[in-house]
Amino acid sequence: MARVVKVFRTLRNHWKKSTFAVCVLSYGGHWLYGKHCDNVLRREACLLAREFGRQQIEPQERLRKATVVLNPAACSGKANNLFEKNAAPILHLAGVEITIVKTDYEGQAKKLMEFMEQTDMLIVAGGDGTLQEVITGLLRRPDQDTFSSTPIGFIPLGSHNSLSPSLHLLSDNKVKDIISATLSILKGETVPLDVLQIKGEKEQPVFALTGLRWGAFRDVAATISKYWYLGPLKTNAAHWFRTLREWPLVRDVTVSYTAPTLRPPDLPPQKPPRPNLLYRIMRRLKNYWNPPVEEPPKVEEPEEWKEQQLSTIELFIQTYNKNPVQRRLNDSLMICAEPNDFTVGEFITVGTKKEEDPTVFTKSATKLEASACQLQLPEGAGGFYNIDNEEYEAMPVEVRLLPRKLRFFISAERREQLLSQTQ
Repeated sequence: MARVVKVFRTLRNHWKKSTFAVCVLSYGGHWLYGKHCDNVLRREACLLAREFGRQQIEPQERLRKATVVLNPAACSGKANNLFEKNAAPILHLAGVEITIVKTDYEGQAKKLMEFMEQTDMLIVAGGDGTLQEVITGLLRRPDQDTFSSTPIGFIPLGSHNSLSPSLHLLSDNKVKDIISATLSILKGETVPLDVLQIKGEKEQPVFALTGLRWGAFRDVAATISKYWYLGPLKTNAAHWFRTLREWPLVRDVTVSYTAPTLRPPDLPPQKPPRPNLLYRIMRRLKNYWNPPVEEPPKVEEPEEWKEQQLSTIELFIQTYNKNPVQRRLNDSLMICAEPNDFTVGEFITVGTKKEEDPTVFTKSATKLEASACQLQLPEGAGGFYNIDNEEYEAMPVEVRLLPRKLRFFISAERREQLLSQTQ
């Protein structure tokens, strides 16, 4: 008992050192527990991947080939380590023959896509920038019709992964998100995604999966990191300082757009069975004696463009890839323009919400559906676009929807969750 009293007396007399020691031990214990949970997740994923690898294949079949485009600079240079520890073992155990191509500088992924050979699947390991470069290089190829049918897997390793919420169930654990995305590639379930083709007057087209963003909220979002020393107040401070330098932050733009097109029915996942021999013989005889009348080729009508003047704080041209399993009557993109009558308080409040999800707009926003649109900026209107979170100089552009152009791997759990939201 005397020893216990002595220990408590020592802790009381040295309470500063005791408090510091408790904090260090608590943090160390929490860190070790987190590492243990990550190792448990890796072990369970490897056991599941091993079951895929043990499946027998026919003698004439070959191993599935995958080309991995990895950006080691993503996630502040941690992407290579994250991929090697969490994704690569799963792919190897599943019996996938992978070829890893690492990028060394910005824009290299576009050039690498020009020389990519045919593969069973394409895996992008990086963030929004890497994904945008890969699909741009892929769709710039002369034989892009053939390569666009290759299923694409996205492993979120970057600081911005805008497409991940549409494909995977996200959590606060990055290791869990990477493992979930890798396992969805092995399971093989895919979903078609729309693509935006953005073309300037002279530049080659750029392709996007999320959208094109232009305006005051985008400009402020690019400066928030400068106010890191303000902690949780940095977002509000960045918007407030912006209003002190310039107000109102209204942009004028001329938007020309065409009406959305009717969405064709989804193709069946499998080809229908071939009819029996007798039915095929009878059909050929019928076509021989009564040949079908050939319909004259349809003459394509010229596109009818409508024009509208918009005065807005922010313009966002986006796809419907946020919920790719939602059934729609038309193939269209969405042109969203915020009103120009925000007060300073409303600007700060709405900007804080847009920092969490830039695709959310106020009820008074102007929304137009179109299959293609053209942006004509007034003279002297500078600034930058955000195309899938990548910065481009603002200029007059044409944005055209390529409906269901690419197929991406999606987890079955996320698909069911998205389907339940639409019902």
